[in-house]
Amino acid sequence: MNADKTADNTDDSPAVAATLRIRVNGAAITVAAGSSVDDVVRRLGLPADGVATAVNAEFVARGVRRTRLLRDGDRIDCLQPIVGG
Repeated sequence: MNADKTADNTDDSPAVAATLRIRVNGAAITVAAGSSVDDVVRRLGLPADGVATAVNAEFVARGVRRTRLLRDGDRIDCLQPIVGG
């Protein structure tokens, strides 16, 4: 038996949430723990190269969306350019 665990197979590690509550463009949604900005963009059906993203008012470049993991309570903004004149 591992010395770090008690006889009932529990340990003192904090529990990890299975889901996160976030806001996307102001709307509350739930995503799986470990989700990235890229996961949310794809879930919304947005074109990856046609949207700008920010998390908690900080720009997230397209090239790092897959590695920018989300945390409970994050606020994501997805902005598409408006064309016309």
